[in-house]
Amino acid sequence: MSAEPSVRLDGGASSLTGGLAGYGHPVREGEVDVSHKVILYLESVTVSFDGFKALNDLSLAIDDGELRCVIGPNGAGKTTMMDVITGRTRPDEGKAFFGQTIDLTRMSESAIAQSGIGRKFQKPTVFEHHTVWENLELALKGDRRWWHGLSWRTTLVQARRIDELLATIRLEDEATRLAGLLAHGQKQRLEIGILLAQEPRLLLLDEPVAGMTDEETERLADLLVTLEGRQSIVVVEHDMEFVRRIAKRVTVLHEGRVLAEGTLDEVKANEAVVEVYLGR
Repeated sequence: MSAEPSVRLDGGASSLTGGLAGYGHPVREGEVDVSHKVILYLESVTVSFDGFKALNDLSLAIDDGELRCVIGPNGAGKTTMMDVITGRTRPDEGKAFFGQTIDLTRMSESAIAQSGIGRKFQKPTVFEHHTVWENLELALKGDRRWWHGLSWRTTLVQARRIDELLATIRLEDEATRLAGLLAHGQKQRLEIGILLAQEPRLLLLDEPVAGMTDEETERLADLLVTLEGRQSIVVVEHDMEFVRRIAKRVTVLHEGRVLAEGTLDEVKANEAVVEVYLGR
């Protein structure tokens, strides 16, 4: 008889692997507990660099399946916020949780990535001397330790998954093309496909449409809208038309904290946002 999956009966928020998070909800090891409908929770996060507070008592919550845009002037703390979430920067104060129980401040970058958080930087990073198909094949979630890699073969299930990813990112016709030959916008979509192949619960995208043509921007907007609900997505962006197309809720950062939050129309009507960011 096979053993039942282990469940930690631990309701404390500091647990890394789970338990009865919240009120009686069983959480198995490795599971992201979103029983309270929130996948990312930052509370009173402060980060200082040589006396300058890049984040200053920042609090933010992202719902499970939500597509949220974060905007704000340069130096507002947007990149530092992502650095805290992914473990590149440790906060001086505050809490950062992935679901109810996974304390991001106690984890390494690699452990955070493995837990289900994927990050895309502004400049696309792909294997340029491999085909689009091979890029996705290499990214598929699985055991990639060297002794497993020696006998790696793509199964039928994995091949079907690659086909699904190609359809999602609209690169079916480019499957056999070297990634280095793709247009900028195509590379951006390929990198998102690479992240999706790793089955993240939360995607962090840093200015994904920078340098794109209008057509490429439209295609990326369509992609992100189709992903909403399947993944939770946080997009840092300056392109207001792109933000209008994809986000139901927008957060404005200024001087390391939340200045305003709401629909794009609501934040654009906020006097403080107009003063410090949008201009008159």
